[in-house]
Amino acid sequence: MQLLANVLIDGLAYGMVLFIIAAGLSVTLGLMRFVNLSHGAFAMIGGYAAALLTRESGWSFWLAVPVAVLATALLGGLLEAFVLRHLYGRSELSQVLFTIGLTFFLIAATNALAGPQVQLIVLPPVLAQSVDLGFRTLPAQRLFVIGTGVVVALTAAWAVTHTRYGVWLRAAVDHAETAATLGVPVRRVQCACFAIGAALAGLGGILGAELMPLEPYYALKYLVLVLVVVAVGGMGSLLGSLIAAITLGTVETASKYLASDWGSLFFFLTMAALLAWRPQGLLHRAGT
Repeated sequence: MQLLANVLIDGLAYGMVLFIIAAGLSVTLGLMRFVNLSHGAFAMIGGYAAALLTRESGWSFWLAVPVAVLATALLGGLLEAFVLRHLYGRSELSQVLFTIGLTFFLIAATNALAGPQVQLIVLPPVLAQSVDLGFRTLPAQRLFVIGTGVVVALTAAWAVTHTRYGVWLRAAVDHAETAATLGVPVRRVQCACFAIGAALAGLGGILGAELMPLEPYYALKYLVLVLVVVAVGGMGSLLGSLIAAITLGTVETASKYLASDWGSLFFFLTMAALLAWRPQGLLHRAGT
């Protein structure tokens, strides 16, 4: 029972990190229909920004995190407004080639500016301490990750279904020309959507630094995992991404506990089984 509880808690924490990063990609890939393979780079940038602010500049974690997330959102918004917008409506190959090239550029720039070493984020005492759950001692940071993941999931679901922006987003996705004639600011919605996706990636990169170490090749190393979560969950479905992230995160954690020599084999076997059962994803959004 203790082993099962350990697997479930660690798997939930890992799954929440995957979900927070994948939520942004689910929006840009599933809703905006833009193949953004630079998404992992935004997670890396957010994590690096928080690490540099807390370690080199001595900022408080609680101040560094929102600043790093906002900086990542600003970068994503600027890239969308001046560069990526010109790729909308073009072939998926054009989008893939440009965004993967952007990823390699950001990897090289990160390596040149910060070096190849793993970046550490300085945690505040309340998160650095351990919490005794009775059957094991758990870093408080992992409980914080789980709680943040729940907040992100609930907030995103509410924003998409109960706010004017959510209505605009769904209208712009389903039929941009009609939405524009009805007064929906399509370009503003697209830019904001991309910036929010980048911000979520940055937040995931910060919160997951313990489980997914920050180093220059982070952007490529974990991109496949995030793409798998979005594909298994279903394009454009935040709930599907949440279910897929927790399921696959738990499988990956269980394999590390029970069969570490097999690496991520069971993660990808589970992915294959789920996609064979539901080729369009667990909760595929109609029209994406």
